[in-house]
Amino acid sequence: MNNLIKVTILSIGLLSGTSVFANTPTEQLGTCLVDTLNGKERKNLAKWIYFSIGSHPEMKPFMKATDADIQESDEFVGKLITKILVEDCPKELHTANKSDPLAIQKAFELVGQVAMQELMTNQDTMNAITNYITYTDQDKINAILSQ
Repeated sequence: MNNLIKVTILSIGLLSGTSVFANTPTEQLGTCLVDTLNGKERKNLAKWIYFSIGSHPEMKPFMKATDADIQESDEFVGKLITKILVEDCPKELHTANKSDPLAIQKAFELVGQVAMQELMTNQDTMNAITNYITYTDQDKINAILSQ
């Protein structure tokens, strides 16, 4: 599966908003982290993800963010993560980390999904991410799926 299709599937999957966790300490941490974020913070997290992806050598030629933009974004996210882990969700962090060594990673995957949802719900973004359909041979795909 090529990377464009993977990214599209992932992006569309982000819109579903479904959680892969049961009612575990990890889910409770993820929920706490997400619940503490406001819309501006989610957008800034999405911007940080965008900048991070843009640092890839194959993406860098398309990146217009300056070093100052990236540093500002890194600083914002660093302070935000410290705040939500230390001030907003310390009990959930402690409990989740004791129950699952990957709890923080899993919880922040949920945070990333929610941050991207903030952008994916924009109609212009949805139009851009689905423009490839014009060039997709749906009949050939459907023929394989109907076998």
